[in-house]
Amino acid sequence: MNNEPLLQLDLPGVPKIKSGKVREVFDLGDRLLFVATDRISAFDCVMPNGIPRKGEVLTQLSHFWFGQTESLVPNHLLAKADEPLPPPLQPFAAQLAGRSMIVKKATPLTIECVVRGYLAGSGWKEYQRSQTVCGIPLPAGLQESSELPAPIFTPATKAETGHDENIPFETAAQLVGADIAERARDLSLRIYNFARDYARQRGIIIADTKFEFGLFNGELLLIDEVLTPDSSRFWPADKFQPGQAQPSFDKQFVRDYLETLAWDKSPPAPSLPPLIVSRTQAKYLEAYERLTGRNL
Repeated sequence: MNNEPLLQLDLPGVPKIKSGKVREVFDLGDRLLFVATDRISAFDCVMPNGIPRKGEVLTQLSHFWFGQTESLVPNHLLAKADEPLPPPLQPFAAQLAGRSMIVKKATPLTIECVVRGYLAGSGWKEYQRSQTVCGIPLPAGLQESSELPAPIFTPATKAETGHDENIPFETAAQLVGADIAERARDLSLRIYNFARDYARQRGIIIADTKFEFGLFNGELLLIDEVLTPDSSRFWPADKFQPGQAQPSFDKQFVRDYLETLAWDKSPPAPSLPPLIVSRTQAKYLEAYERLTGRNL
């Protein structure tokens, strides 16, 4: 097992077309190669050291959920997790092991498709101000982390830098068209409800999550990563207590550590100490193992 984090990746002879906070995207001609690195970001800054195997967790959980949901919605995968790499990528097999996806060249929608089942994060802050989340009225008397009466679809704009911005559904419909927005909303709620019930049986509450959709030959596909600790808020069900923030299966240890520092949350970010790295890695791996029933 390699416990050195993969932070940068270039594949000589394979053009890289995008490098995000975590993911590298390469052009394979008629297809794309997505590779999840072990980079981790917090407060919109990428940390100088990563979390070993984090990229494997993100990729393998996405493969898992794409398989679980393919009867609900078509997705962009062109190869299963256990299929061999195509010949041009074979020289890079060691670097790509467990962290790559070969996918269709879909055109991403310009909105993030967020579903919230519980009151947390920016939703809780807005509720305290106006008893709404993304303009959707909610009952009085809810607490932080309360389960909502029913999951709600709260789209957001995509930000290349900084935070995504919550928008009303009507604005989303103006951005992508009413028909596409309605289909994305209905699919998002359907996938969330399925995943929430599945995860709850395995001791995890999916408080909220973010889906990405794209168009390919006129068809709406589920793309990018799905129901991972980076795109979702996973809480341990046995520790759930409304009225406060919840422990979670993501970068909580990183954020909590950074909040103790005299750091202004602008680059350059500070290095993470070994204890924070190991505890964060353990949470990512535990999320994978609980949801899939397998060790990574």
